[in-house]
Amino acid sequence: MSTTRQPPPGDLGPEPDGAGTAAATSHARVRSLALAGASGVVPLARDFTRQALYDWGWLPASTADRRAAAEDVLLVVSELVTNACLHAEGPEGLRVAHTAKVLRLEVTDRGAGQPAPRTPHRAGRPGGHGMFIVQRLCLDWGVIRAPGAAGKTVWAELAAPS
Repeated sequence: MSTTRQPPPGDLGPEPDGAGTAAATSHARVRSLALAGASGVVPLARDFTRQALYDWGWLPASTADRRAAAEDVLLVVSELVTNACLHAEGPEGLRVAHTAKVLRLEVTDRGAGQPAPRTPHRAGRPGGHGMFIVQRLCLDWGVIRAPGAAGKTVWAELAAPS
C-alpha cells in the first residue's frame, strides 16, 4: 500500500501535455458506475470496465502485452469489488479513469476495515489472495477516508499499455 501519498479520489495528477486535472475529469476519460443495491456486482463491474477499455482503445488489444494489460485491469476490478462484497458491507460505486500513463480504479464501500495483503501470503491455500494480487499488479494502491463519513475508497493504479 502506498505510504508516500494519499491522493484524493479522482486526482490523477497533471496530464503530460499540461492540461491539468480538468482534462483528467472529462467524460471521455472518467466513467462511474453505481453499485449499491445491485446484484451480480462483480460481473457488472467487469463488464462496465471492459466497455470503458473498448471505448478508450485498449481493446481489442493489438499485442499480447496490451491484452495482458487489459486483463490485469479486469482482474484488479474483480478483486477490489469482491473485497468490498466480502469485507466491507458491499460496494457503493466504481470509478474508472485514465491518463496517457495511468489507469486508476476506485471502489467506494461502506466498510470501516482496512484492506491489506494477507501476510504471510500462502499461495497454495484458497482465499486471501485479493489484495496480494492488487499489490503485485498495480503501480500503487491505497485507501482514502473522508473525515466524519462512513466507508472508504480503495484505489489502485495500473500502467497504461504502451
